Amino acid sequence: MKFQRQAKILELIEHNEIETQEELSMRLRDLGYDTTQATVSRDIKELRLIKILSPSGKYRYATSTQEAENSFVSRLQNIFRECVTGVDAAQNIVVIKTLPALASAAAMAIDAMRVPKVVGTISGDDTVFIVMRDNESALEFCEDTKNMLK
Repeated sequence: MKFQRQAKILELIEHNEIETQEELSMRLRDLGYDTTQATVSRDIKELRLIKILSPSGKYRYATSTQEAENSFVSRLQNIFRECVTGVDAAQNIVVIKTLPALASAAAMAIDAMRVPKVVGTISGDDTVFIVMRDNESALEFCEDTKNMLK
């Protein structure tokens, strides 16, 4: 839930001028995330968000460019490494096996990494199906994933 919330925070600040923690917390609650001031404050710190002056003259939250993005992607890759037990490809579909009950986490990590050739993911209890744009992309994704797991 934490990683989904933090991904949503990054999405919110990318598309909206959010000035305060209270506004960020309110928008998260509107989206169904039950948050407290302390939770939002901790997320802001972990994501290394900063305030910048927007074109409208207001200060708003933003990522400290590369640092926050690299940190978030690195954490997603760690989640992925910890829960994946195997990967294989068949035509343009990649099948990932995970530890029991962790397929959703793996699928969310893949979605959040925004791999360009991934059309979408579907997760079950311990299996993730990934639809790729073409057969070559599936084989490449499969090889890259196997290398990451080593």
